[in-house]
Amino acid sequence: MIAVKRVNCFHLSGFSTTGCEASGSTYMVVFGLMQLLLSQLPSLHNIAWLSVVAVATSFGYSFISLGLCAAKWASHGNVRGTLAGAGIDAPRDKAFNVLLALGNIAFSYTFADVLIEIQDTLKSPPAENKTMKRASLYGLSMTTVFYLLLGCTGYAAFGNDAPGNILTGYAFYEPYWLVDIANVCVIVHLAGAYQVFAQPIFARLESYVACRWPDSKIITATYYVRVPGRPSTSVPIAPLKLVLRTVIIMFTTLVAMLLPFFNAVLGLIGALGFWPLSVYFPVAMHVARLGIRRSEGRWWLLQAMSFVCLLISLAASIGSVQDIVHNLKTATPFKTVD
Repeated sequence: MIAVKRVNCFHLSGFSTTGCEASGSTYMVVFGLMQLLLSQLPSLHNIAWLSVVAVATSFGYSFISLGLCAAKWASHGNVRGTLAGAGIDAPRDKAFNVLLALGNIAFSYTFADVLIEIQDTLKSPPAENKTMKRASLYGLSMTTVFYLLLGCTGYAAFGNDAPGNILTGYAFYEPYWLVDIANVCVIVHLAGAYQVFAQPIFARLESYVACRWPDSKIITATYYVRVPGRPSTSVPIAPLKLVLRTVIIMFTTLVAMLLPFFNAVLGLIGALGFWPLSVYFPVAMHVARLGIRRSEGRWWLLQAMSFVCLLISLAASIGSVQDIVHNLKTATPFKTVD
């Protein structure tokens, strides 16, 4: 949202203007209000349309980013950067940046926590697990190819000066309308992605509260409010869902305003969730389901892979925490300006 305002301001007033700053906290509140409305959708079964829109917009901003980077690379014709990456005076900082990058990569492949919920929304036949297995294979293959294309093209275009975010990191301002379209696609995509990840959390918490106090009328009640102008149409409102989801979104919005460090927080979330959710539990279930014994070579290979991924998660966590601590030294809560 900040990038859209900044790009339009530079287009109208010129790149030398100093009045194009925007408050990130204001836009975070706007995004939070958007999520308050979307969170009242009952479950993943009811947001299929939102998921489709999110996927379509992700393709939109991804292809625009790739095209802009390719055009930038073609404009100077040289492959910028070095095999060793950006040079930093302190080797320690270089190591922390590598670990932070590992956390960001891990986050890009973390979807195990919503895989079962998504599989539960699929129709059968064919069997849901077969459809999900095929979708995971195609999805992971496509995203890996695209990540490599965009990463290599972006680094060839900008070299060691490549920003952390191609669309919002002062990389492109023209054509302003194309950059605006890409950033609007990012907004729509993240609005949908937020709900895809949040709906299972909402469902688990609401189920726990309902089981904890099954006789409470406030928790189990559902009220129907008629839509003005349409007497035959009513909207169900559950106090538990309204209050609980509102509190969760207000909390996450508050945390975002206090810790506005996109890559660092992304890396930490990815590092913390990658090994237990995407590696350990799936491997353990696979071993138990197939009855793989410890004496078998497959068991040792799977455990070795799990151990390596654990080391990656720990290393990425260290890099992310270090970056957050570094940013906290210069950050001012609730005054995110870019």
